[in-house]
Amino acid sequence: MRSKKALVLAFACALLLCAHSFSPAQSYESPYSVKLTEPGDGLCQCESQSPRNDWRLESQTPYEDWYSQQVRTKYQAWGPEPRPFPAPDNLDNKSAEWKRQRLLAVAIRMIGLPYQHHHIPDWDPPADWPWKEVKYGCNSKGLDCSNFTGWLYNFGLGIKLNTNVQKQADSQLVDAQVITTNGVSIENYDLLKNSLKTGDLLYIKKRDEEKISHVIMWVGAYGKAPNNVPLIIDCTGEGHKDSNGNDIPVGVHLRPFTQDSWYFNRFSHAHRIIKD
Repeated sequence: MRSKKALVLAFACALLLCAHSFSPAQSYESPYSVKLTEPGDGLCQCESQSPRNDWRLESQTPYEDWYSQQVRTKYQAWGPEPRPFPAPDNLDNKSAEWKRQRLLAVAIRMIGLPYQHHHIPDWDPPADWPWKEVKYGCNSKGLDCSNFTGWLYNFGLGIKLNTNVQKQADSQLVDAQVITTNGVSIENYDLLKNSLKTGDLLYIKKRDEEKISHVIMWVGAYGKAPNNVPLIIDCTGEGHKDSNGNDIPVGVHLRPFTQDSWYFNRFSHAHRIIKD
């Protein structure tokens, strides 16, 4: 889902020092990229240490039990639960901008990850495993929207979020700042986009209901688009086009936050977990 050219543009050489990335499943060259200012080795230093240095430790369930009958009975289509990762060393002394770039460093390496209703990204169930049907197709590695944003904060910063999208939107984080731009966010595109910061989580309502059905992460000033449209990153299905008019594949990708988009027109509120 990403070409070699797009990979270089988006990640920059320093980010290749970070842990794993996901292989493209089809040819797609994104017009969007991310340019970070912090060195990649600093942002990803914690990934040389256990448990972040081994994808088989993504869950507290031992790897040899991931495909056991016990996991099948307990978690069914979702697979093993995510491990609560510790905060990176010296996190309290890091700036808010460092933390925001750390989240993006984790997120952009997940571009190309398929959309599946799973708890952890590298769980890859066999064909006969229970499956919650999605547009991507049969069982594969993957995450859904709120497990993706939950993974970014958990793996990235050691902050554990509820991965049920409605519960994440309601938020058990009492100190999370809620961004609504005084209730006029749906009507004022410029006010909303100028109020958001990298790492903010935006909650989107279903097209015909008030129920929260999706969550995205704001990319902010680090995003680069040919038409200067603001970018988000999320894990979602089909139905989104890029600035060139091309269909953006299913799964984790950079996507535009335009005034006529579902993201804006059905925006409910945002959580700012990283505060200045």
